[in-house]
Amino acid sequence: MALSLADAALLRSQNLIDHQWRDAGLGRRLPVTDPATGETFASVADSDAGDARLAVDAAAAAFPAWSRRPARERAQLIKRWHALILAHQDDLARIISTEQGKPIHEARGEVQYGASYVEWFAEEATRICGDIVAEAVPGRKLLVLKEPVGVVAAITPWNFPLAMIARKIAPALAAGCTVVAKPAEDTPLTALALAWLAQQAGIPAGVLNMVTASREHTPDVVDAWLADSRVRKITFTGSTPVGKHLARESAATLKKLSLELGGNAPFIVFEDADLDAAVDGLMASKFRNGGQTCVCPNRVYVHDAVHDAFVERLAQRVGALHVGPATEEGAQIGPMINARAVDKIARHVEDAVARGARVVTGGKRVRTADGPHYYAPTVLIDATPAMELSCEETFGPVAPIFRFRDETDVIRDANDTPFGLAAYFYSNDIRRIWRVAQALETGMVGINEGAIAAEAAPFGGVKESGYGREGSRHGLDDYMHTKYLCQGQLG
Repeated sequence: MALSLADAALLRSQNLIDHQWRDAGLGRRLPVTDPATGETFASVADSDAGDARLAVDAAAAAFPAWSRRPARERAQLIKRWHALILAHQDDLARIISTEQGKPIHEARGEVQYGASYVEWFAEEATRICGDIVAEAVPGRKLLVLKEPVGVVAAITPWNFPLAMIARKIAPALAAGCTVVAKPAEDTPLTALALAWLAQQAGIPAGVLNMVTASREHTPDVVDAWLADSRVRKITFTGSTPVGKHLARESAATLKKLSLELGGNAPFIVFEDADLDAAVDGLMASKFRNGGQTCVCPNRVYVHDAVHDAFVERLAQRVGALHVGPATEEGAQIGPMINARAVDKIARHVEDAVARGARVVTGGKRVRTADGPHYYAPTVLIDATPAMELSCEETFGPVAPIFRFRDETDVIRDANDTPFGLAAYFYSNDIRRIWRVAQALETGMVGINEGAIAAEAAPFGGVKESGYGREGSRHGLDDYMHTKYLCQGQLG
């Protein structure tokens, strides 16, 4: 297949290092495949440690000038990048759908969502402020400054190939940092297109560098950055085991870390909830991107008094979802990212059924005209904590329903996980709302709302879901150091 774009220049196949597009040093190539079919439609550079070090060389050389550049000038360049992203949103959406499998209407939404972070941090660049501290001794001035940390290494996942990298690069550039980035091996084209647009916006040489690598050679690239003392920060979105590895290996040079890791989000429907609103919220939070998001509800707890009514309404909505090719305008559930993903979903459903769960709708693989990597959107009832899907992220369009009767019990079950990224609950009791919101051990809580992400809000988790925040004014702080100045002899 061919990927047809209005602006063919967006389809890049090389690394961007020091403002130059270049092949991997060893000449290796990484095939890029359509997730629906497994068919190769493009290829990019398959980099190694040598390419990774060249990217750091460029970023380190560019850092002094970029960090000293006035914040307003940095902001203007980032705003140009934002404008170019929006001007190319149709092409970018087509790239996302083709390499990641996201339905085209969702891909357009991702472009706008990712662009919102670029715009937000362009504006935040001009709002970086320190403090003047009241002196305890006459004749002194005490000042607090915010300074960029230095070279930032950004490592991103495949499920939101534009939004995840935009919300890492934008605050880094706004703070005055330079960047080396590695997108996921499954979805490199979107990130390379973003880098191309940043280059066209006038981001200077060496400020943004992008290298791609296969799953086999990704450790070579990342380990080179971990070992390099010039890289002062790692920002990563992905699995908890990889996040723990990055934390361990960063210790030798004490890098600053932002880690947005795995989740196991609960979604609780209390007996006093608006059931129609709760179904709407679950549809929005669970089935977006085919369930392949880190904040998707993985465990749905429904009070016994409203269980049957909720399941009936949910199953009707889920059963009507249209499964089809990502580039088809009417598709609501596209292909999963690869065969491994479909195998995991099927394994979770089979395990749940073997342990007593019942399938209300879905529960099977789907083959469409364009390939086998689909799974039917599914509702299961009679789920229990003994099932694999209770403790592992399914990362697919499967909603397992757990019954509960007592608020204390459901809070205990919701928190009974090492993860703490997001949680959702529906209730119209204002006292319960505050009790439950405070009791849930997560970094983010949706209260009578299924779509919680926004560029102005801090995104991140607690426990083994990581630390650091993306978005909001707190997201800029993660790319800056605090420096204290004490000037004496002023009396």
